[in-house]
Amino acid sequence: MPRHPRLRTTTALLVAAGTLFTATACAEGEAAETDARALNLDYATYNPLSLVIKDQGWLEDELADQDVEVSWVKSDGSNKANENLRAEAIDIGSTAGSAALLARANGSPIRTVDIFSQPEWAAIVVPEDSDITSVKDLAGTQVAATKGTDPYFFLLQALDAEGVDPSEVTVENLQHADGATALSNGAVDAWAGLDPIMAGAEQSGAKLIYRNIDFNTYGFLNANEDFIADEPELVQLVVDAYDKARQWVQDNPDEAVAILAEEAAIDEEVARTVLTERTNFDFDHVPGQAQLDVLTTVGPIFVESGDVEEQSQIDDALDTLLDDEFAGQADASAVAG
Repeated sequence: MPRHPRLRTTTALLVAAGTLFTATACAEGEAAETDARALNLDYATYNPLSLVIKDQGWLEDELADQDVEVSWVKSDGSNKANENLRAEAIDIGSTAGSAALLARANGSPIRTVDIFSQPEWAAIVVPEDSDITSVKDLAGTQVAATKGTDPYFFLLQALDAEGVDPSEVTVENLQHADGATALSNGAVDAWAGLDPIMAGAEQSGAKLIYRNIDFNTYGFLNANEDFIADEPELVQLVVDAYDKARQWVQDNPDEAVAILAEEAAIDEEVARTVLTERTNFDFDHVPGQAQLDVLTTVGPIFVESGDVEEQSQIDDALDTLLDDEFAGQADASAVAG
């Protein structure tokens, strides 16, 4: 028996309504997904404060009732942190000051919102039985270094200070851990090292033939400009957490040493050397003149080495990189735990 026309019409209307409801629900679901908030930041063994914050779970606790998902991405070096910042894989990342300046000078839209440490984390390292005793001896050798990081620029500064033309040195561009391995197996003559890996190599017999704390450019905490504009409260919370961690490390040195040792897979003795002898946390962490003075010295080296095309790019970066707003009002008590 044929269906009544009115029944067919009613059925069609019900199907259409159902389709509309489903489409609307999907649209709302997509909107809800789009509106979900996230905080993506890095952790690194060269940034002990990041390890403490991650270990203690302060950010996760603070943001649990705000429906903000916290994600941690490991940075194996400043170059990796800069790559992830540029790709927006992270919103906030930690680099050496030199690496932050290099990135900004080459167009990366980052700003430094805090200074996480004043370290002596780079030096020139040779094997235990090496005949190399000075920077001058590096002429004609192969040196491992991670381009775009403080140890690489430490090497360039050391060569310049000792009158060695960089063209006389073959730089093997290896990630920090790979550089240490190349040094230990004799694949290179020297390594521009980075703590805590460097401290571990030193414990195993490697020698630090050149140290200069003035060639280390602070630890910079950098955020993408869009993230700063869109989520200033989250940026402030992260800086507050760093303020808390800074004091926590000084109040709980043994626990901080244990956290670093576990994450970096090094002996606690080595971790203690890094934290107590080569890292200063008790300083003015607000980005400012002290950092500008260091970077102003390093900047021209980028142009000479070809890492930046023109000095004007350096000058523009120096004018725009540092943002003192968040660190200037950092409040450790704003973070529970």
